[in-house]
Amino acid sequence: MEPIYYVIAILGCPDDSAQCTPVATMPTHYASQEACSAGTHQALLQNNAFDFPTLVAECRVTDPRTIAQQDDSVRVPVNALRG
Repeated sequence: MEPIYYVIAILGCPDDSAQCTPVATMPTHYASQEACSAGTHQALLQNNAFDFPTLVAECRVTDPRTIAQQDDSVRVPVNALRG
């Protein structure tokens, strides 16, 4: 069985928080859900310059085989503004 990794995704949410949009994915990979969850608060503190009334950080499972295949151009820079 392949190992599972987690990444923190930052989501921007409108006022009603019904449809949140992914605005960034942190580059750090965590070996457990607990370690990832522990990093969400700090990720929000460091990545709060997005043009949304509400930002949410959530842990998402990522396949380690796809990490090497990911196109960096798909990632949103952490200092980018979205709205």
